[in-house]
Amino acid sequence: MEVWILFAVFVGGLVVGIPVAITLGLSSLVYLLMSGIPPVVMPQKMYAGMDVFVLLSIPGFILAGNLMNQGGITNRIIRFAQALIGWVRGGLGLTNIAASMLFGGITGTAVADAASIGGVMIPGMKKAGYPAAFSAAVTAASSTVGPIIPPSVPMIIVGALSGISVGKMFLAGAVPGILMGLAMMVTAYWISRRNNHPREAWAGWGEVARSFAGAFWALFMTFLIVYGLLSGLSTPTETAVVASVYALLVGVLIYRELRLRALPGIIIESAVSAAGILALVGFANVFGWILVSERIPQAIADGVLGITDNKFLVILIINLLLLFVGMFMETIAALIILFVPLLSLAEAVGIDPLHFATFAVLNLMIGLTTPPVGVCLFVCAGIARLPLAPVVVAIVPFLLTNILVLLLVSYIPALATWLPNTLMP
Repeated sequence: MEVWILFAVFVGGLVVGIPVAITLGLSSLVYLLMSGIPPVVMPQKMYAGMDVFVLLSIPGFILAGNLMNQGGITNRIIRFAQALIGWVRGGLGLTNIAASMLFGGITGTAVADAASIGGVMIPGMKKAGYPAAFSAAVTAASSTVGPIIPPSVPMIIVGALSGISVGKMFLAGAVPGILMGLAMMVTAYWISRRNNHPREAWAGWGEVARSFAGAFWALFMTFLIVYGLLSGLSTPTETAVVASVYALLVGVLIYRELRLRALPGIIIESAVSAAGILALVGFANVFGWILVSERIPQAIADGVLGITDNKFLVILIINLLLLFVGMFMETIAALIILFVPLLSLAEAVGIDPLHFATFAVLNLMIGLTTPPVGVCLFVCAGIARLPLAPVVVAIVPFLLTNILVLLLVSYIPALATWLPNTLMP
């Protein structure tokens, strides 16, 4: 009885618009009170969920991303991407996607990507003659590449939950992230050719060289992060600290757009963002502990295995479940609640944990652009000053493209496992 009340309060909170973290905490507290369990269990389980060393890297990566963004990275990356492919039909749409791929290697979060790239690209695309809905849709869709290409906050969460090396998780997302970006470029080009979107003039190799020189120090940060993890010189947490110091030095001494008086505000903003994520982790850990206590994960595994133990069908069922959950739940909360039970199911039919973790994260990233709770949709629609409906219609081709890539990654394990197993055997 109590577990049904738990789900009822949780679903009801989401329906009325209560933030996911508060909904998780409220539903868990109601369950504890109804079951006669001492409420002191709640802070204990929250602390246990947050007391994981690798999670300390999240504030560091968020701070590094904010420092680089405030230090002038966005315009430099967009300029470099535009110099490379802006001359193609629909070039600003392709530039938008390429910039998100490059920018994703710095922030690791989709919403930061959507807000930063979208704030520059959406008004620019509208001014150049692109439809507002297309401009918002391509920005929202491409922002999901950010948490796939390393560094990635969701990948850090998965590493903390499963014990899989965060370095391997970062590498596992590289090939799928590039595939997503290239597939969306093909889609954007096809739409632009069909609708005769504008075409920019070729700026020449001189502009390519100048724009690369301007963006080099920003792009080098991704290499710094990946090399630190691959070489074993630093843990993810130490790498995040190094990235933050590097971002500060580049913004102040090289780009010279980051003012020291802005540092307190950037630190506070980063702390608030990190605190929100860690609070979500804590509340979700309480919720997940309750589910384990009620043997819900075992019930899910038994239910699926009762239908089929075919590996390929199980992958399809998992993907359908995660796509559905991603429509209504925030990515990190969904990972913390569902990842462990679904990992047990995946291992039961012989799916490699690293492979499963990769397509699970990829799946939930797509959920950031699906209604009714697609956060990136709301961000980009707000920047474009449009209601949600036309943006949803415009993003459908990109959603189909990303789902196709998801299926490729789901059924071809080497796309996720080859790179990490080669570089980190």
